[in-house]
Amino acid sequence: MPDPELPPTAGPLRRLVGLAIDWALASVLSAGFFDLAPMATLGIFALMTVATVAVFSASPGHLVAGLAVRTPGRGPAGPVRALIRTVLLCLVIPAVVWTGDGRGLHDVAAGTTITKIR
Repeated sequence: MPDPELPPTAGPLRRLVGLAIDWALASVLSAGFFDLAPMATLGIFALMTVATVAVFSASPGHLVAGLAVRTPGRGPAGPVRALIRTVLLCLVIPAVVWTGDGRGLHDVAAGTTITKIR
């Protein structure tokens, strides 16, 4: 049952595009500084995601895809929710298991949802 406090979720294609853009950006930075070491790429992805979601309520990929991370009442994610969401996203399994309302378990745990901004 969808949470009436949360705005409707964005579709999976936009979310996948945003994630791909974020991973590509992290890969480019990793290649430039760490010879594309897998853990360095994951670390860059995590730091970039936490910082940008905490400050802008969207990662660079989210912004390009027209998405935002929102909380009940459509508020910004903030640093704690951004950290919880990103740690679980990096573990992969919570991100690929979705609830009936289209939210990944990482979003459920953080109390967030991905919405369209345009």
